[in-house]
Amino acid sequence: MVTDGDADTGVRSVVRALDVLAQFDERHQRRTIRELTDGSGLAKTTVLRLVGTLERRGLLWTCPDGRIGVGPGLLRWAALARAAWEVPEAVRQVMRELVAETAETANLYVRTDASRVCVAQEEGPHALRHIITVGAELPLWAGAAARVLLVGADDALLRRVAAASPDGARRAEGLREAVARAARDGHAVSHGEREVGASGVAAPVLDPDGRVQAAIALGGPTARFTPEAVTEFTAAAVRAGRRITDIGLTPAFGPAGDPR
Repeated sequence: MVTDGDADTGVRSVVRALDVLAQFDERHQRRTIRELTDGSGLAKTTVLRLVGTLERRGLLWTCPDGRIGVGPGLLRWAALARAAWEVPEAVRQVMRELVAETAETANLYVRTDASRVCVAQEEGPHALRHIITVGAELPLWAGAAARVLLVGADDALLRRVAAASPDGARRAEGLREAVARAARDGHAVSHGEREVGASGVAAPVLDPDGRVQAAIALGGPTARFTPEAVTEFTAAAVRAGRRITDIGLTPAFGPAGDPR
């Protein structure tokens, strides 16, 4: 029989394993044990044990030079995620047209509990761009897309999101007001909230029941997001959100915060 203590230990082990896997990305495809230890904040003995377990499952791989890399077992997970979360080509076309109209990068976000994840992207043509990696997990306490995705969220979630911000629980009231404004206006705008010098506008994508399912957002340097440009970008994002709503997303998306 599994006791509550055993369950807690099991969950903690899963979180730690994910913390180790999170140290790998496109720019860091191989890591030393020391890098994994420093990056995860775990003890070296714990990292060695987790690496061994993940390697036996094919999720990590010891390279000839002794460094650790991602394993071939992740190919299955990558293919599964791509199949489940690939947006329809018609939605891609809407995003491409949004980029052509605004010359800014377009991202499609979904909410997963207290975070948001970029699931699709079309890059803008400017050499100076603000790029979010597809699959990146971002906080919900800042950003235009976050406000849109929090429309309809209960107060408990808003408090949790606020508590994770640099201002802590003090941000809760301001967050409530920002989300209420996004619900009322049907869009949101942000300047330098998560990163200084970066701005964004976002509009909702709704599911068949009228609930927020995703957020379509434009992002770029604040210098290009002048009041006049923001007015144009917002109108374009709202139109794109409505078109994507009419096209529909795959069942995996579900309503915001409830991916099926």
